[in-house]
Amino acid sequence: MPKSIAMIQKLRLGASISLIALIMLSLAWESILAPIKPEGSQLILKAVPLLLPLFGILNGRRYTYQWASMFILIYFTEGAVRAWADQGLSAQLALAEVLLTSVFFVCTIYYAKLTRQTSNQLQR
Repeated sequence: MPKSIAMIQKLRLGASISLIALIMLSLAWESILAPIKPEGSQLILKAVPLLLPLFGILNGRRYTYQWASMFILIYFTEGAVRAWADQGLSAQLALAEVLLTSVFFVCTIYYAKLTRQTSNQLQR
């Protein structure tokens, strides 16, 4: 298997795993682990927009990787702010969110780059 194909598969796997983990983290964080209110909060709904790119990421659609790389920065920002402002478990979960969004971002950027068609391929 050529090196670039193996790398593309690894990037696709990394993006898929980090996105699914981010969805699970968001659900667990806002429902059980450290919700803002003891009975849970409406912030659990922040996991819903993460479902939008899920099937495109799982199916390797380059366009989804392109727009999702910018979309994920919203979650990176939220994680950075809450890591700085929150305390205890919530701050640790926010750092995990920053880590997962960073992995997703790097994987999606390089996936989009490596799957780009060159001008010679487009002319054929």
